[in-house]
Amino acid sequence: MSAIALEHVSKKWGAQFAVHELSFAAPAGSFVVLLGPSGCGKSTTLRMIAGLDSPSSGRIRIGADDITDLPPASRRLSMVFQSYALFPHLDVRENILFGIKVRKEPEADRPRRLARVAELLGLSGLLDRKPSQLSGGQQQRVALARAIIAEKPVCLMDEPLSNLDAQLRQEMRREIRGLQQSLGITMIYVTHDQTEAMSMADQVILLRDGSVEQDAAPGTLYAEPASIFVARFIGTPPMNILDLAPGGNGLVIAGSQRLVYRGRLPQDIKLGVRPEHIRIDPDSGIRATVRSVEYFGADTVITSSLGTNSIAARVPGKHVVAAGTQLPLTWDTSAQHYFDAISGKRTDEVACRILQRSPTTTEETRA
Repeated sequence: MSAIALEHVSKKWGAQFAVHELSFAAPAGSFVVLLGPSGCGKSTTLRMIAGLDSPSSGRIRIGADDITDLPPASRRLSMVFQSYALFPHLDVRENILFGIKVRKEPEADRPRRLARVAELLGLSGLLDRKPSQLSGGQQQRVALARAIIAEKPVCLMDEPLSNLDAQLRQEMRREIRGLQQSLGITMIYVTHDQTEAMSMADQVILLRDGSVEQDAAPGTLYAEPASIFVARFIGTPPMNILDLAPGGNGLVIAGSQRLVYRGRLPQDIKLGVRPEHIRIDPDSGIRATVRSVEYFGADTVITSSLGTNSIAARVPGKHVVAAGTQLPLTWDTSAQHYFDAISGKRTDEVACRILQRSPTTTEETRA
């Protein structure tokens, strides 16, 4: 196993930064996900680790070795591409063995290695087939087998599941995670899909415009988002971000009488509440006007207007509510998040003050 570290790595295309001063560390044997929207620099970062692109500045290390200037073949890693990159004229056996044949690795050891990865990935009965005779999931397994048979301590994956349907993606997520754990390899996995990141990773590095927005365990990104960007990117539906305004001797949700904080604060803040933490409560809820209802089987997402804000509530089961209905919504103070209105950054200092001085009685929080 080998750890991976990037130290102030930047990549410029002309005058434009694709990646800017990127630093992070992936511990040996960990599953690390580079997550973010299109154009945030995650695939460029992966390609620099692989040696397919060269950084404009900064250093890249695998274990104790500085690999920044090494050619790809000298980096002791394997890679799985989004497109699978299988040779259509070769059967599954030859596709899997292609890399180690090119590297002229010992021929006597090839049958053992082939049998091992074919068994791991359920390909033993498919070795004589051509890629055109395989399903999308089977082709993905061949691409994985070609990487694993190299027996390298580091494996890089660039959105390997994006070409698969939803059910197959779910199955492959479990297989890839199980494979990484059983082999004990260090894996860097690129995706724009938060579900993949949250369900597979030990560590998630969320990128925005070529820089790290937050580097943390999946649970921390959900429970303690470092910014409004993180709060809105992680979670389905995304976190509600509510504007606040002066009122009631303190701060209220803009356009309503819901008191959030008594007194004054040294900065403008926004309030965050996740939809799944909101509940319908006729006794203490604040009245919101229903705009739309989406039923998903296990739960229902109800989007409403609350003062000048839009707010989504994710409630268990099926709820049939007509647009225009006044719905009483409430949530616990402990479920609230606070962000600086200018920078968008999380502000725990304000959170502590609000938790200490927030209204607690039903009368004060009722519309």
